[in-house]
Amino acid sequence: MGIYEELQWRGLIKDVSDPVVKDKINNGGVTFYIGTDPTGDSLHIGHFSSFLICKRLKEAGHHPIVLVGGGTGLIGDPKPDSERPMIKKETVEHNFNCLKKQLVNLFGCEVVNNYDWLKDINFIDFLRDFGKYFNVNYMLNKDIVARRLEQGITYTEFSYMIMQAMDFWYLSENKGVTMQVAGQDQWGNITAGIELIRKKSGKEVYAFTMPMLTKSDGTKFGKTNGKAIWLDADKTSPYEMYQFFINSEDSKVIDYLKFLTFLSKEEIERLEEKNKVEPHLREAHKTLAHEVIKFIHGEEAYQNALKISEALFSGKVNTLNAKEIEQAFADFTRTKLEEDKNIVDLLVEIKAASSKREGRQFVENGAVSINGEINKDITSIIGKNNAIEGKYIVVRRGKKNYYLIEC
Repeated sequence: MGIYEELQWRGLIKDVSDPVVKDKINNGGVTFYIGTDPTGDSLHIGHFSSFLICKRLKEAGHHPIVLVGGGTGLIGDPKPDSERPMIKKETVEHNFNCLKKQLVNLFGCEVVNNYDWLKDINFIDFLRDFGKYFNVNYMLNKDIVARRLEQGITYTEFSYMIMQAMDFWYLSENKGVTMQVAGQDQWGNITAGIELIRKKSGKEVYAFTMPMLTKSDGTKFGKTNGKAIWLDADKTSPYEMYQFFINSEDSKVIDYLKFLTFLSKEEIERLEEKNKVEPHLREAHKTLAHEVIKFIHGEEAYQNALKISEALFSGKVNTLNAKEIEQAFADFTRTKLEEDKNIVDLLVEIKAASSKREGRQFVENGAVSINGEINKDITSIIGKNNAIEGKYIVVRRGKKNYYLIEC
């Protein structure tokens, strides 16, 4: 199976500009680019699913270039429903530097910034050297523009297609790029670039798009409780990432393994069968979490995430240090403990019990643990002396109800 056929099997090819793309991908030696705008200071898991194409094709003998659009990021790719807010130049530059560092660390690829060649083009040259190659009717028919016509689209957003086409032309002329790869939502912009190069330079270039990675309801993959899953460990800890993948939908986990890992067809098919026969073992989910976290953060980070997960499941939070507790309870409301308190009063204060009577019952029945240790003494005083590393007290009521107290 050639690399093109493998990409097809993984579901990573949506649109192809020319049938010859198959042979070019299988034969190696193509310099291609894939891009993103620096709208944030970290990539998220949706970016990761796309940029893995750099490593897949690099290993097949191709040369990847990643474009981080410091120029196009100042304009903003048209959204389907509204105009993007403008981002300050200083913010875009900061974001570019952050994304470049992540991309180099993860994929070891060349990173370019289109601000470098867009910033010096004056308006007259823009119209004469590029604008004259674009028919307005052609642009209006592109899906990304057509979706906005009823509510209106500014000239700035309308021009984004030309700017992205200029990127393809510039990289073709100066970096030997002959192919662009992108998400399926960029097909209109990509074909505009192919046409510009054909008209302006007389060269034939190519492209293919990848399907958007989605949940079973069709929404974009990569968020949990409305929060993006970031590749920056300070924004999304490896433990949070572990929980995200371990709770993936059963119906989609095999698709995610194909998109997000380098496991072989045989390995993934074995996990698919395992998922059907013994779904309760969640082996596919565990493998997905392991492979992705190991790639992004390393094996040690994965093992740490696994340790936190197992500690919470078993209730043995006393095996965790303060930093691990912060990861485990990142989304929990913290209660500040100002003074030592009776255990029953504490349960009422943190809303683990609705009354003192209920609190006493919980304690006497062995339903309450402090830092992983069951406490049945209703006269116990809980204070900073109980805190892990002098910072946190973890209260557990029953098997699943956790409360975090900060000292």
